Amino acid sequence: MTAAEMRAIDGAAIAGGVPGMALMERAGAAVARAALVLRGPGGRVVALCGGGNNGGDGYVAARVLAEAGVPVSAVAIAAPDALRGDARAAHEAAVRGGVGVAPGAELAALRAGPGDVLLDALLGTGLARAAGGAFAAAIARLAELRAGGAKVLAVDLPSGLSADTGRPLGPCVQADATVTFGFLKRGLVLHPGAELAGAVEVVDIGLPRAAAEAVPPTAELLTEEEARALVPPRPPEAHKGDAGRLLVVAGSPGKSGAAHLALAGALRGGAGLVTLAARAEVLPFALAGRPEAMSLALPGEGPLGPGDLEALLAAAHGMDAVVIGPGIPRGPETAAALHAFLARARLPAVLDADALNALAERPDLLAALPAPVVLTPHPGEMARLAGTTIAEVQRDRLAVAAARARAWGCAVVLKGARTVVAAPSGAPAIVPAGNPGLATGGTGDVLAGLTGALLAGHLPPFDAARAAAFAHALAGDLCAARLGQRGLLASDVAGALGEVWARWGR
Repeated sequence: MTAAEMRAIDGAAIAGGVPGMALMERAGAAVARAALVLRGPGGRVVALCGGGNNGGDGYVAARVLAEAGVPVSAVAIAAPDALRGDARAAHEAAVRGGVGVAPGAELAALRAGPGDVLLDALLGTGLARAAGGAFAAAIARLAELRAGGAKVLAVDLPSGLSADTGRPLGPCVQADATVTFGFLKRGLVLHPGAELAGAVEVVDIGLPRAAAEAVPPTAELLTEEEARALVPPRPPEAHKGDAGRLLVVAGSPGKSGAAHLALAGALRGGAGLVTLAARAEVLPFALAGRPEAMSLALPGEGPLGPGDLEALLAAAHGMDAVVIGPGIPRGPETAAALHAFLARARLPAVLDADALNALAERPDLLAALPAPVVLTPHPGEMARLAGTTIAEVQRDRLAVAAARARAWGCAVVLKGARTVVAAPSGAPAIVPAGNPGLATGGTGDVLAGLTGALLAGHLPPFDAARAAAFAHALAGDLCAARLGQRGLLASDVAGALGEVWARWGR
């Protein structure tokens, strides 16, 4: 959920008769339980409380802990007389319950160390700008105390983090754990928010189902079970034609490995028949060790262009899908040739790597791609395609992917930490699998081939893209568990796809 969506759900719940104080009580009690888990023997809990409902949750947690006999106190970063509504009531109840509340000026003198837990109840999901003043000072003090061994438990969201993008708006809390209420916030599953939040627990605070259903989510966190369900098991009587015929257009002198890895992804992805179309000098290297793949030599030399159109169309005859781009020879006419090929072949296609770079030189061709298409850019390629910067892409990956998918009318796989998969309509998906070991040459080529295999197996583009992105990331995680991240190879990932299918019963 975004911050606005959560506000709408909370508002609908309260309008439907659920007292706001009841929601705050349940939230605070959940934070208290989580604090007990983090607390070491003899440790105490200190709640740093801001001025809104987030601070109110902190005061409730402190009171609940005090009632349980836990050593607890609070620091009022926002003056108590400035509190309103439920937050004010929570503060007053905490004081009546015996919680000592120190003024914010005493924060600098606060001491905490191993075994102690600090509740970050400073700023909630509604933050829209960088924290300043006493709040920035409190965030800095939390960092100092955490460095000394204390644990930090964030209430709903680490203070200073954007609930919508996962990007710090300025000074931001690094938490060891976060208790969030009702639903995950986007900022908790997108990097770097996922790291800043630590271990995330979603707790039910009694939001009515009707209130939640009144606000349809605009993003989903793809689970392994959902990804598995996208890939149907093969019927017992299946033959290789049923599994799909895939054409891979990839490779050039010096980049034959890209074609080899795309073939590996396609074959391990389950395509029944895979054919590589490339310049003749590429084929011996690209096909080495891949006796399962067939090949077709494209006549001529140099960049792909209009002169290759008829040969590509002939190669595409009888195919179910095509992958274009890993390591292809690119020139000034490549984009127009690819567009003409897609228009005449009318095949579902995966466009990756140099196919994307070619299209970036002809952005006018992007808005009317003439076939069902999956684009698989990394942030640099997305920046070139969208005419922006990598920093802008990374600032809000979810929004960028969703907007480009709508504008271009195709599925978009924005690769990176927490890959985002978007379609022209509906909610984009965040893939919570994967690791930094995948940041190595060739893993994107494997993903392109895998996505093409699922397209050739007649999955709709958005389903193929989501299933492939999750399976690819999970294969990387299985490899990293055995081999570590640093030395992970793209070919390792391709091989581990078999483990994914075995795990999924596919």
